[in-house]
Amino acid sequence: MELFPPVVLAEWRDTKETLHRFAQIVGKIRLAASARRNHWWNVPFHVTGRGITTRPMGLVDGNPIFTIDFDFVDHRLVVMTLDGEERSFPLPGQSVASFYDQILAALAALGVGVDIAVSRPFDLPDAERPFAEDVEHATYDPVAANRYWRVLSQVACVLEEFAAGFSGKVSPVHHFWHTFDIAHSRFSGRRVDQPGQVDPVTREAYSSEVISFGFWFGDDTFAEPAFYSYTAPEPAGLAEGPLSPASAQWVARGDSHLAVLRYDTARAEADPRAAVLAFYESAYQAGAGRAGWDIAALACPGGITDPVCRL
Repeated sequence: MELFPPVVLAEWRDTKETLHRFAQIVGKIRLAASARRNHWWNVPFHVTGRGITTRPMGLVDGNPIFTIDFDFVDHRLVVMTLDGEERSFPLPGQSVASFYDQILAALAALGVGVDIAVSRPFDLPDAERPFAEDVEHATYDPVAANRYWRVLSQVACVLEEFAAGFSGKVSPVHHFWHTFDIAHSRFSGRRVDQPGQVDPVTREAYSSEVISFGFWFGDDTFAEPAFYSYTAPEPAGLAEGPLSPASAQWVARGDSHLAVLRYDTARAEADPRAAVLAFYESAYQAGAGRAGWDIAALACPGGITDPVCRL
């Protein structure tokens, strides 16, 4: 199977926009039915052998333990409780409104009651429209959805390999439904005092000094898939740091900068996997070096912390 197959945003934009809203509905159920974790780590999806999953949830809110899985092989949404009871329905042919109705019905049939606090999209152009009223987004191309999952799986493996080189606090490799990207973060261990006017979501996400690494599929602000990294808070001179491969670049985003390696550029490299790993490492060195992290102490060559075992 080809590593990093072509993913042209214009060719699957309608499916992506529909699937993004499906994911937000399920993500908001996960938010309501799981124990809160630092930096919102309880909320994202994780990649599986057939799609993406919420992981088990419930219990903490009085519900039975249950999972919700997107199956991008058979193209179904599967809701299952710990005792093996299951409800599922097809993903093709659904509008956001019908998807919302069907998932609530599936949960009710399994004895799960979840209160979605805000049943509208988060940070999308139609953020004021309830999911139950969205019949506009109703495109689901199974080929495109399967390719999306395959790319997620490939990037997840590369991020896991990159994550092995750091022994400090890190996030899981996980798929965020609000921004529709997959990411992994490293932390220096230093706290960050956010200004009082910063919203609660951002305050928790960036309460500690962090360097994040990830991949997104493109959107209206950056209309192509790309690997990325950023450092928060951004240290002085970050965008002066060299990036590898030479085709990577710093892109200004408001008052900050993203390190960006475009997906098609990475695909064109002789060894795309090595190019992405080199990109993440160069972005880390640029951010950690300028922010004064103890790079040597936090290093974990080959995923091994014991220097004796490295011999």
